[in-house]
Order: sequence, then C-alpha cells, then structure tokens
Amino acid sequence: MEPVLRRPSYVLLFLVLLPIAFRCSNGEVVTLTADTFTDKVKEKDTVWFVKFCVPWCKHCNKLGTLWEDLGKAVEAEDEIEVGEVDCSLNKAVCTKADIHSYPTFKIFYDGEEFAKYQGKRDVELLKAFVLKEADKATKSNQEDDQDEL
Repeated sequence: MEPVLRRPSYVLLFLVLLPIAFRCSNGEVVTLTADTFTDKVKEKDTVWFVKFCVPWCKHCNKLGTLWEDLGKAVEAEDEIEVGEVDCSLNKAVCTKADIHSYPTFKIFYDGEEFAKYQGKRDVELLKAFVLKEADKATKSNQEDDQDEL
C-alpha cells in the first residue's frame, strides 16, 4: 500500500515550482551574463534597455516588479528588448559598461551605450524614455546608412 503523504508532497512541489516556470517562460526581461551581454546588445536593429543591479542593494530591491512590468509594457515593440545584469555575478560586464552605482539603467544600440536613464522609477516614464531613445537610435542609424551610400 502506497503512503498517502507522498501525493501532497508532489502537489506542494508543483505549487512551489509553478511560479518559477512561468517567470522563466515569461520572456519579457532577459537575464544577460558575461557570456551573452556583448552579443545581445550588438543585435542588429535592436535597442536594449538594461538594468544593472546587485542583490544586496536596497534601492534595487525597492524596485519590486518595476523592470518586469516595463518588459510587459514594451513587449509588443519589436525593436526593443529589456534586459538585466546581476553585477555581483557579472563584474566584468558591469566594469565594461562603466557601472558605479545601483540600480543603473542604460540603453544600448549596435553594441554601444546610447543613453542613460536618470529619471523617476515609474513604468510609464521608463517606457516613454525607451520609446523616445529607440526612435532616436533608429533615425541615427538610418542617417548613417544614407551617408554610406
């Protein structure tokens, strides 16, 4: 006879892992590492809005779901990706990106830093900023392409 207690433990495990599975499959915010950062921010015609943080930073922790909410808010924008870098695990990336305080929010385009956000930490303000900067970046790129012709 099989013990009755085993089923609830499977149910408990399922309930614990379910939110993690949904968060990973969510896809709105991409975790960038030393192995992926450079290639990702160099993606052609893609603007990357990246949050640089560390787990021990009270200001980073105070953001709550802000970055995930921003990822959802710009999900429909084909040329915009939202990423995050944990500087405690990816020090070389943060050094190369000239990160000295947390959190830091930067926009990258064609592998280069394009803009730094220093405003209030609000989803609508962040969204407006990245949309405006993405428009500038793509226009700048189009002008460069025309100059080469």
